[in-house]
Amino acid sequence: MKIAIIGAGAMGGSLAQGMLNAKVVPAQNLFVADPSQEALERFAKQGAKVTTYNREAVEQADFIFLVVKPWLAEDVLEDIADLLTAEKCLVSVAAGVGSENLRQWAGDKCSLLMAIPNIAIAHKASMTFLAPVNATDEVTAQVKALFDEMGKTCICDEAHLSVGMALASCGIAYAFRYIRAASEGGVELGFKASQSKEIVMQTLKGAIALLEADNVHPEEAIDRVTTPGGYTIKGLNAMEEAGFTNAVIKGLKASVKK
Repeated sequence: MKIAIIGAGAMGGSLAQGMLNAKVVPAQNLFVADPSQEALERFAKQGAKVTTYNREAVEQADFIFLVVKPWLAEDVLEDIADLLTAEKCLVSVAAGVGSENLRQWAGDKCSLLMAIPNIAIAHKASMTFLAPVNATDEVTAQVKALFDEMGKTCICDEAHLSVGMALASCGIAYAFRYIRAASEGGVELGFKASQSKEIVMQTLKGAIALLEADNVHPEEAIDRVTTPGGYTIKGLNAMEEAGFTNAVIKGLKASVKK
């Protein structure tokens, strides 16, 4: 198996790094294409093949991951469309570009899927959403297996990709914002900034570990650590009074493409 990644920006670079870290293919079977030679240098140092010519990467690959800005997708796909044969698989990670446009620009010969990972894929911790467009169950399973090496994958329809993006791709930024807010609160309460951030991150790791181990609803887990008249319930109620849950839901809704 040979893989090409077109685009080595924030998301494309994270995907390339995740593939290298997860060893989904030997480094020499990973081709990374980007107009910027500087963006390619770190992947070349790790043994990947790099090029500033998209066609060169596509010619070599079985699976092609399109990871470019939405407004660049048309030009890139029309440039490589003649190379996208029935033996190849195209995975679009160009958020916001619909399947109708992808098929128009890329043609209908190759297998086609759409994917929304997040940047934690570089550390094998992505939550990825995968929507088959023109792909057999076998090809879909192959692509899912690749993403599963770099986190968890949810197969969905195209309509749910934007929801997945809000929850997991945009959502990772929302998690960062909570960490920042809680860390600043820790500073106000007397900890140094570095200590406060470390405390908050470890607390979140613990919360996730408990939910995964016990497989319970978050509210049930909350009940375990709240006592009548205790500090925890007072803090939770103060957060709700300030609109915590409503703010999160409104933020997610604002992130979904209409």
